[in-house]
Amino acid sequence: MSWTLAYTKQATRDARKIARSGLKPQARKLLDLLASDPYRTPPPYEKLVGDLAGACSRRINIQHRLVYQVLDDIKTVKVIRMWTHYK
Repeated sequence: MSWTLAYTKQATRDARKIARSGLKPQARKLLDLLASDPYRTPPPYEKLVGDLAGACSRRINIQHRLVYQVLDDIKTVKVIRMWTHYK
């Protein structure tokens, strides 16, 4: 069972920052995990509240997070952000 990954415009910009910072292998590992099963743990995920209610996040490292939303009806994971600051 495979899920489709969809990236927001901001996530594609963040991907360039991730590659420059040397965190590409960690981010790639998380994206591969999301493509296979977005609900699998470890690594743990947190459900977000507030403006990003309905979204989840996983840590790339101590500072940076991967923020995503799972769309069950169309089996798609929408990657919102991959950097420190998200709104």
